[in-house]
Amino acid sequence: MRAPTSSLHPRTGALRSAVIVNPVKVPDRDVLHRTIVDALTAAGWPEPMWLETTVGDPGSGQARQAVRDGAELVFACGGDGTVMSCVTVLAGTDIALAVLPAGISNLLAASLGLTGDVAAGIEVVLQGGRRRIDVGCVGEQSFAVMAGMGFDVQMLVATNDDTASKPVGWLAWFAGAVRHLRDRPMRIRLILDDRLSFNRRPCAVIVGNAGRLRGGMRLLDDAPPEDGLLDVTVLSPRTLGHWLSPGWAVLRRKEVVPCMETFTASRVEIRSNRVQPRQLDGDPIESGKQLLVTVRPQALLLCVPCPTTDPGVATAGGDPSAIQHRVHRVDKRM
Repeated sequence: MRAPTSSLHPRTGALRSAVIVNPVKVPDRDVLHRTIVDALTAAGWPEPMWLETTVGDPGSGQARQAVRDGAELVFACGGDGTVMSCVTVLAGTDIALAVLPAGISNLLAASLGLTGDVAAGIEVVLQGGRRRIDVGCVGEQSFAVMAGMGFDVQMLVATNDDTASKPVGWLAWFAGAVRHLRDRPMRIRLILDDRLSFNRRPCAVIVGNAGRLRGGMRLLDDAPPEDGLLDVTVLSPRTLGHWLSPGWAVLRRKEVVPCMETFTASRVEIRSNRVQPRQLDGDPIESGKQLLVTVRPQALLLCVPCPTTDPGVATAGGDPSAIQHRVHRVDKRM
């Protein structure tokens, strides 16, 4: 396993913050607002700015406004699209990003070991754990966890709900795969760092920075999030039996996974012979024949649980159950 090139950076003291929230994804905005404000006030922090996303703007404009207004920390409260919009704007700045999934699942929250518990997300911020991680780039958009082309888009969409965030979420992920067993494989040319090029017929190619999917299932187990490299997974199962073998191997964290190849590079280009579905951090983007991914090393300052013991974002803050235990003292202040 590659050693991480950076470590946890604790930050103490009150910070000026902004909450970017997707109102469609939050069942009760008043409760959410009161929970966040009460917790931050009890910790001696000023009241945060409150910025709501719209149908036409899932978070980019709101994140830019937070930057202009002097926010030192941004809470992204919503789904994958909201989080990805905040990642895109905050990458390259010293403004920290905190993820509050607020009852729904998203890939970055899953990588941090968080589900829909707002109090746990706030506790992560108040602990002061900060970590600089790489971000991947596709055009003008940035992602923190993974990009994908092909079959994985349907699987992620099929598990993009609360069911996938539960302990049996990996079963929902597998069920999403079974629905598309008869889909034709892609014909692609994979180009790594402009030096290694080869053809494959996979069902999906995933380019990742951290490898925990919804439900705690790890796909890119050896993916330190701040090493300046992207991890590439090429999945080529053809039958139900083929899917069972790599699925079981991934769940058991075997070093060799059938029907799966892995590579590393700082620039990844996927060229397909036909238009394919594509996704960034679990959020579908426009389909296309090409996916070009580059990396910005350690561009994003991310709030993570304390302490850090593992090079992956997924457990960068240690045991998520410990976060849930510590959060009781936050609940008591509300």
